[in-house]
This record gives sequence, C-alpha cells and structure tokens, in this order.
Amino acid sequence: MPRRPFGSITARAVIGTTAVVAAVLVVTQWAVLMVLQADLSHMADVKAAAVANAAAEKLAAGTDPTALTSEVTIQIVDAQGRNVGSPKLVKGTSQLPAGTLTTASSGSGVGVPGDLGTGTESASSTPTPALSPQPSPTGSASTGEDRLKVVGVTGYSMTGSARVSTTYHGKPVTVYAASSLTTERATVRTVRTAMLIGLPLLLAVVAAMTGLVTRRALRPVERIQREMAAITGNSDLSRRIPEPATRDAIGRLARTTNKTLAALEEAVSRQRQFVADASHELRNPIAALRAQLEVGAAHPQVLDVGEAVVDVVRLQQLAGDLLLLARLDAGEQPRVEARVGLPGLVRTHLAQRVADAPGGGGGVPVVRMGSVAQAEVAGSSPQLERVLANLVDNALRHASSQVVVSVRAMDGEAVLEVSDDGDGVPEDQRERIFERFVRLDEARGRDDGGAGLGLAIVRDVVVRHGGSIAVREAAGGGAVFEVRLPSI
Repeated sequence: MPRRPFGSITARAVIGTTAVVAAVLVVTQWAVLMVLQADLSHMADVKAAAVANAAAEKLAAGTDPTALTSEVTIQIVDAQGRNVGSPKLVKGTSQLPAGTLTTASSGSGVGVPGDLGTGTESASSTPTPALSPQPSPTGSASTGEDRLKVVGVTGYSMTGSARVSTTYHGKPVTVYAASSLTTERATVRTVRTAMLIGLPLLLAVVAAMTGLVTRRALRPVERIQREMAAITGNSDLSRRIPEPATRDAIGRLARTTNKTLAALEEAVSRQRQFVADASHELRNPIAALRAQLEVGAAHPQVLDVGEAVVDVVRLQQLAGDLLLLARLDAGEQPRVEARVGLPGLVRTHLAQRVADAPGGGGGVPVVRMGSVAQAEVAGSSPQLERVLANLVDNALRHASSQVVVSVRAMDGEAVLEVSDDGDGVPEDQRERIFERFVRLDEARGRDDGGAGLGLAIVRDVVVRHGGSIAVREAAGGGAVFEVRLPSI
C-alpha cells in the first residue's frame, strides 16, 4: 500500500498544530499592532493637548510667545489668522517639517500660514480669513474632529494635535499644537519587525514540541504494535501486552488487546481440542467399519451387514454434527423464515418418531406431549427441529419410563421444555454438559451414549436464535431442559 505524504500521525499533528498556532499568532499580532498604534496616537493627542493648555495659560498671563519652550510644534495665531509667534522646541524633540497647520474638519480648507518651528510671520501680508470651526472656549483643548494635519509636505502625516483658544494682552488668540509621530511609528515598526522575526522561531518551537510530545505519546502504541508482531510471528498466543497503569486511551487499548488475545487463545485451543476430539470420534467407527469390510472381503459368509450399516449411520450422523458445528463456529446465522409455531413443530416431530418406531415398548421410554400453549418464534424451522430432536434423544438415553415435551408462553418468550424421569444432572455438571464431546455416562456403550455433540449443537443454535437454555431438576426427579426463545 503506497504511503501518503505526511501520512504519519506525528506529521499530521505537527502540521495541524503549527498551522493553527500560526493563524492565531498572525491575528493576535495584527490586533496588538493596531491597539499599540491607536494607543500611541492617543498619547500624542494627549501630549499635544497638555502642551497647548500650558502654553495658553502662559499666554493669558502675558508671557511672550517666543519666550515659551515646547516639546511639540506650537503655532499661535490671532483672530485674523496672522501668526503671533511660535515657542522654541526643546532640544532633541522631533520637529515637524515646514508646512501649514490646518484643521481636518474645516470645510473650506482655510489654513494658518507660517513657518512651523521658527515663530516668524508669513511672507504674505494679506490677512487670511478666520479659521473654521470657531475657536473653543478659552482654556479648553479641542481634538477629535478638529485634528490637525500638516499640509503642503508630500508623504507626511501627523495625528497628535490639539487646539486651545485663549487671550494674549486682551486679544483673542488660538494655540495650535502638533506632535510628530515619528518616534511612535518607529516603535510600531520595531515591534512589528520583532514579531516577524519571532514568529518563525516560535512556530519552529511549537512544531518541535508537538512532534516530541506526539512521539512520546505514541511510544506505548508502538510497543503494543511490536509485541503484537512478535506474538503473531511466533504464534505464541499465551503472551500478553504490558498494561500501563494509566486509565487513558493507551491503557484501554492495551487491556482490550489482551482480552482479544485471551479470546483468540481460547478459540484456537478450543479448535485444536475440537479437531483432536473429532479425529478420535471418527477414528473408532471408521476402524470398526474397515475391520468388518476386511473380514467380509476375506470371508463373505461371516459379514455382518447390519452392524456395518449401523456404523455407517453413526459415522454419517457424526459427520453431519461436525459440519453443523463448523458452520456455526464460522458465524453462520439462521435464516429467519416465516413464523415457526412451536406446538406444530412438536406435534410433527413426535408423530414422525411414532411412525419410525411403530413397535415401541419393551422397556423403551415413552415420549408424550404435555401441556402446549400457542407460541410462535422467528427462526429456521430445520434448526429448531434439530434442537427438539437432540433434546428428546438425550432425554431418552437417561429416562426411566417417559419423556414429556411441553410448550408454554410467558413474559414475551416461548418456552420449550423437555423433561425425563431419570437420575437427573448433578448441579456441578449442568454447565459442562453443553461442552463438545462431554459425556457424563462413560459407562454406557457407544451406541447409547453418542459422541457428546448433541447438547453443544442445541446451545449454539439456541444462542444464535437469540435465546437461552438451562437445565434444572424436575419436580418428581430427573432433569428438565428449558429453552427460551423470543416470541413474536
């Protein structure tokens, strides 16, 4: 059988786990970067608003704009939009490129001219219209829709910004603060680079650990496989798999495997015993028949044809029993026919016995019908008739004077009873008599005792019909064989 790519459990576990972890990490890293970027932008807004508020308070106190220092770019304009002045930036602070500050929400796009970061007035002498929207109340910072942007500088964008309205020497002015996000964006890039570098390394660690854990978890399975291969290779079914003390799936597998080996060992032992017993039972009648034929060939006048016929019949019956048991052992299920009425089956069988032995008597037990109730079962009529015949034959071998066959229905079951008035079955032997080639009457002759297969056939057929069989002591002495079958 060709091996599929990545067909091993370890490979599939490594690939599946690594793929899932990779997907989760990519989504998580993307979310972390988005949150980090938003948080840094918000911090820039807060920083710009704080600086703008501080500058507005100092302007309201009359401080000269050019005397102020700031960590962000600040531009101060009057009501006509003229540049009043800009504080000096603290050394080392990231400056914005030269450009024009304007409000992102201004529908007219009106700007505040001037060179950011220098504090000089615009070269244009024409006053610009007032900014829109109108300035916020004195001392309050405005962000959000009034976010500022740098215009006129290609490829540059900035989000950390604020606007505060105040007065300077009694005149209304507006303080615009703009914070560069260069440092923040550098931080985001650094984090992203670190994540991109760490992701393959982390996935490699996950793959290695998954492979290691999976291989360690499968080691008991590999040991079970090697032990099973050794058992089947040596045909030593007495060996067993070491069972771990754990209660996980591996432990259950080992215990189930040992139960399977025990059942297989029992089945093989039973088969060998069956073959040995069958060979023994077949050898004797074949040897007797051969001896009679050899004598008959040498001395035809002394050939006992009747005895030879009896041996052939016994041999034929034994071969039929062995064939039926072999089919049952192979798992053959009975053909479910139409309804089988047990009363009719019993009447037909007993009538046939009377017809086959019309001269009964002379100490031979009598077979009679007891109470019969209407009961029907689903199953094979020939096999159920074989059950009845074997039970009656067994009862006749042990009965003193009579055998009674009765049928009754109770609790959704059809009950077939065959009782005799013999010595009964010892309680400690009531299970053993259903084993193959088991006979409790070794003192009887072979003609009377049979081969010990009748009751074994009865039990196998009854079980395959979904029923059960048991033996108990009769009320007046003797044995009662009780067969229970599901009724329909």
